[in-house]
Amino acid sequence: MVARKRFSEPFDLVAPEAAAKAPSPTAAEGHRERLRQRLLAAGPDSLNDQDLLELILFLALPRRDTKPIARELLARFGSFANTVAAPLPELQEVKFVKGSGAAALKAVHAAALRLARAEIVSRPLLGDWGKLMDYLNAVLARERVEQFRVLFLDTRNRLLADEAQARGTVNHTPVYPREVVKRALELQATALILVHNHPSGDPTPSRDDISMTAEVRKAAAVLNIVLHDHIVVGNGRWLSFRQQGLL
Repeated sequence: MVARKRFSEPFDLVAPEAAAKAPSPTAAEGHRERLRQRLLAAGPDSLNDQDLLELILFLALPRRDTKPIARELLARFGSFANTVAAPLPELQEVKFVKGSGAAALKAVHAAALRLARAEIVSRPLLGDWGKLMDYLNAVLARERVEQFRVLFLDTRNRLLADEAQARGTVNHTPVYPREVVKRALELQATALILVHNHPSGDPTPSRDDISMTAEVRKAAAVLNIVLHDHIVVGNGRWLSFRQQGLL
């Protein structure tokens, strides 16, 4: 007597007609898988800006073909970096990006800033100027309006806090020296680095920049708080007051 093969699962066999009706992968799904495999096998440098945007949008918009969306984002903002750093309302103007897509892009931007910040936390800032400038460029280089920030430092010049004190227009930000010094006292900071951006891309300081810096330095000195520098960030360029002999 020949023993018959027993199957532990009732669905081990699929009827030929059922297999014929199974949906085949779409072109978009195949493209997604190729990008995933390229990323995993060859690393992120194997992907261009559009590829990276597509991969991010895959996760947020799983039922959409994200290639045309990525193309539209690049046409509007010019690069991957400019896209993830773009203001949320502008991202949401792009079709299909609105909710989940915009959230995914801003999450990538936040992650990039957090990684850059991690490189300068708990170490003397004045000893690693390159990492400090990488961080400040990531935070400010693509801002559309002026933003004034203060880095508050401890006795070993380690970062206690990086805080935006004010936002202004495309060429002016109101700064109040008393508020800067008051906040330094609250944080028990012993030193400061002032930072602001020029949306024009030219980091050359204005007369108002120079005057304001002198006022902050004077107010801080009364309480034995040292002003180490004032850095102006342009788009891909920066200027140090101390290096230029302005402080």
